[in-house]
Amino acid sequence: MARPGHARNRPSLEEDEEAEDPLDAMISRTGCVRQHRELQECMAERQDWRHCQAQVRAFGECMARRR
Repeated sequence: MARPGHARNRPSLEEDEEAEDPLDAMISRTGCVRQHRELQECMAERQDWRHCQAQVRAFGECMARRR
């Protein structure tokens, strides 16, 4: 028998994936989506942020302008 509290309704994986990530929403509001995407793509390809310094700088500069 399940203990109380273990029968919570959790969103399905599909619903969870469709929900907008709060971080993505915040970045969208800054106008730095392109720089963030380029940084993510570099990180996915290179697997080491040290090889993505140009993208790190561009994203950081964009975010600094938006503050």
